[in-house]
Amino acid sequence: MPSLRWAAVVALAANLINATPTIAAEAVGRAVVIKTAVTGATGPLVVSAPVHRDERIRTSNTGLGQFVFRDGTKLAVGWGSSVVLDKYVFNDDNSVKKLTIRAAKGTFRWISGSSPSSAYQIVTPAGTIGVRGTAFDVHIAPNGKTAVVLLKGSARFCSGGGCRELKRRCDCVVATPSGSMTDVVKVNRSVLTTLGTSRALPFLTGNQQLSGGFDAIGGNCGLTAAIQQEHTARPQRRNSPAPPGPGTPDPP
Repeated sequence: MPSLRWAAVVALAANLINATPTIAAEAVGRAVVIKTAVTGATGPLVVSAPVHRDERIRTSNTGLGQFVFRDGTKLAVGWGSSVVLDKYVFNDDNSVKKLTIRAAKGTFRWISGSSPSSAYQIVTPAGTIGVRGTAFDVHIAPNGKTAVVLLKGSARFCSGGGCRELKRRCDCVVATPSGSMTDVVKVNRSVLTTLGTSRALPFLTGNQQLSGGFDAIGGNCGLTAAIQQEHTARPQRRNSPAPPGPGTPDPP
């Protein structure tokens, strides 16, 4: 009998646990543009879908997602990307106390909202970006190599190799997970070579188009024109004439 009573108690407890509603993670923003394929924690995302704290957002190789957070911060997630909305602590005055984004791979555009700059932090495999009223693009290669291009305001990128201050529009720095980091230079075509793919920084090269206020920040830093000029200057391949056969007379 005691064993039967104990079994009944266990069964009742299990039923109570299963009946307890699951508390959903806090909604911290919403999707405003979705193209091709963008997925969240529960599956494909659509326009106006909420995004939540601790949610991982992934895009396909042609995907694009644009998101606006509760304090007006904007985040564009380009193709082949993965990012986690890691920490989000909201104040009562429509600002955030802490907003941390963990970017694992791919391309992102960040545009700060109305919260204090000290509230924002973007973590990459190669280092951490401190935000100061800023707009910038980030690209993270599969090996973790990370490029940051400043579009507005200023930013500080810190890794095991120290820190770099980005102060002028189009300033760029590239760092690796091992701690090596370049000097700050104006972004140029060679940065794509360093990152190992022409698909890097697609918002600046024009390979992916943003909209809704995400595209009017800082221009393209001349990267589109540089790539177009390179393609135009590339010599056309011509067919070489066949060598003369035996007995062919010399040309006059």
